[in-house]
Amino acid sequence: LQPFGEWCNLQPKDAAKMPESAWKLLFYTLSWSYGIYLLFFTEYTFFYDPPSVFYDWKKGMDVPTDIAIAYLLQSSFYGHSIYATAYMDTWRKDSVVMLLHHVVTLTLIAFSYAFRYHNVGILVLFLHDVNDVQLEFTKLNVYFKHRGGVYHRLNDIISNIGCLTFSVSWFWFRLYWFPLKVLYATCHSSLQSVPNIPFYFFFNALLFILTLMNIYWFLYIILFVAKVLTGQMQEVNDMREYDVEDSKKTVMTKK
Repeated sequence: LQPFGEWCNLQPKDAAKMPESAWKLLFYTLSWSYGIYLLFFTEYTFFYDPPSVFYDWKKGMDVPTDIAIAYLLQSSFYGHSIYATAYMDTWRKDSVVMLLHHVVTLTLIAFSYAFRYHNVGILVLFLHDVNDVQLEFTKLNVYFKHRGGVYHRLNDIISNIGCLTFSVSWFWFRLYWFPLKVLYATCHSSLQSVPNIPFYFFFNALLFILTLMNIYWFLYIILFVAKVLTGQMQEVNDMREYDVEDSKKTVMTKK
């Protein structure tokens, strides 16, 4: 992907970040597509009937092969993401929160598999991956709108549309459907299906931490959209590109 960025004659700063976003877009597109297959094209009814994630739950029950495959792919990706965020990716102001997010996500994946809460895990991953697809696609269009020393209006329009749909879907999937479907099932329905369900408080505490991080990033999104609407930003830039080096340069320029 790095040679492709050079071939497209991207700006040096954008060429350095493009491979990261392109790789994440590829993975999240595949993982979310697989989530769609599991939830809407198989016998699983978790999305339409969230309490069903705990129907017939038993300690040490077998994990279906199709769900186990999703868990293998996701745990591998987030295990690598912890290393990549710390040592490979561009360091940003929210990178510490992102690192915490990856640790919490990997912990949720590992323990939900061990506790046999894998049905919940599939629903959680589906509700989160869609936003990452939109985010990385929007970021790529931001990087590609200035290439070869020429401004490309189409990429700019796509990035503007992507910013809007990303903001709406973040609220809808992570702040509306996530509590409505996942937290309702794990906090309420689980006790009805399995009265003495193990690790109840531990598992729900991790899910609430994930919810708080979703709210934290949504505040970033609201501030970003507000700056665009009030004219403080003339064009859409990367929503996570609050680079430490860029911030220092901005402060020095103002001084």
